[in-house]
Order: sequence, then structure tokens, then C-alpha cells
Amino acid sequence: MLLALISVPTDDLKKALSLLHRGELRCPLTPVELVRNGFQTHLDAMLGHLRTLDAAGVRAVLTGVLAERLYDAHGQLRHQGPQLLPDS
Repeated sequence: MLLALISVPTDDLKKALSLLHRGELRCPLTPVELVRNGFQTHLDAMLGHLRTLDAAGVRAVLTGVLAERLYDAHGQLRHQGPQLLPDS
């Protein structure tokens, strides 16, 4: 079954992008490479969408997914986490 990247938590996508930038996540991605970097719980989702891509392609997809999650259509940072209510 092909899972979407939506099933991969944002923090794990950020970690993958960081590892890619540092050259620690090698492309094309393989199951061994993902397990070596701690992504064993996301093998199906990540390989389903990123397996055939080179480093530039993986970087582009991860950046796009993170941008959609973190910013709204106006380029404003989306609220991440619980919101505190003002004192009444």
C-alpha cells in the first residue's frame, strides 16, 4: 500500500531535509538508507514518493511539503501547537 507523505510527522521530514543538506542522507533512497537514518517507521511513505529521485528532487519535494505544512497561502507562518488563551 502506498502511503502519502502526510503520514510522516513534520519533525521527521525536517530531520530528513537536514540530513540531506549535510550529506548524511544519500540518494536515491533505499530501505537500508532510511533505516540507517532512523526512518524505519516511514519506509512505505517515503519510498513511495521519493525512491527514484536524486538529492535535488528529494530536497524539492521535502521543501514543498514542509512549506505547505508550515505556511499558509499568504506566506504567513501557520500556528504550530497549542494556543494560550488570554486572561479574562
